[in-house]
Amino acid sequence: MRVFHLCRPRPATVLPSSLQISVVTHHPDLKLLERCLRKLALAIAAGREAGAMKTVHLALIDNSEDPEVAERVIELGKTRFADTGVHVTYLHGHANIGYGAAHNLVLHGTGSDYHLVLNPDVELAPDALANAVRWLDTRGDVGALAPFARRADGTREYLCKRYPAIFDLFLRGFAPGFLRRLFRRRLDRYEMRDLMDVDPPREVIGIPALSGAFMLVKRFAIDRTGGFDPRFFLYFEDYDWSVRLNRITKTAYVPSVEIGHHGGHAARKGLRHIVWFVKSGVRFYRRHGWKWF
Repeated sequence: MRVFHLCRPRPATVLPSSLQISVVTHHPDLKLLERCLRKLALAIAAGREAGAMKTVHLALIDNSEDPEVAERVIELGKTRFADTGVHVTYLHGHANIGYGAAHNLVLHGTGSDYHLVLNPDVELAPDALANAVRWLDTRGDVGALAPFARRADGTREYLCKRYPAIFDLFLRGFAPGFLRRLFRRRLDRYEMRDLMDVDPPREVIGIPALSGAFMLVKRFAIDRTGGFDPRFFLYFEDYDWSVRLNRITKTAYVPSVEIGHHGGHAARKGLRHIVWFVKSGVRFYRRHGWKWF
């Protein structure tokens, strides 16, 4: 039986750290990407002002097959980060190699203290990076961090999950509304609401499955696990990495790190995404063990 720990906040140690951030795009919604980069720039500036970060590297990696799309991504990056002191790298022209494989292109390059995997549909709160880096600086036993998240409409999104049962994935992604309501308590447990919905909010140590929308990972944890498994083209690459991270370090949910997320489920994105979801799911369960209910 897995044991989860609710933790009270610890005092921060202000030791400036180096941070690398990677954002992977594929025919992105350019308005959402602009908002993502604008909020990211503000969070970086706030983190530096707070003394949490000394150097920041940003990699914008475009998996689009169309060079015109890459040009527009590059233009947004140059416009947003001009004269900010952020070192920006642009990678494109390699076609669609998959989400995890694209992040892996830069995961091992800089030797930064921390690496943030960030979705292009995520908006950071101004203090998100400062709070995240400072919290991890105080916890030598924790190698990866997950945030508090809200959807575009302001409702809570539960990014942290327990180890997924196939039945839970079906309910959450494909079942009709009446069936989801019937199994609401089961889905709440899968989303760890019993540990997340506490007042006042508390950190939780030991997150079985983190979301690739926002994963802040320490260098030692990247080096020991190798990052994402590129065999997961899309979907489950974050769950797979989470399982491997939990074997060598602790993972944490930290509610003082807040983001907005505009993501959606695979079933809402068409047949191709459903096929990718099923293929990656089969690979995940073959590797880590089947759980039906």
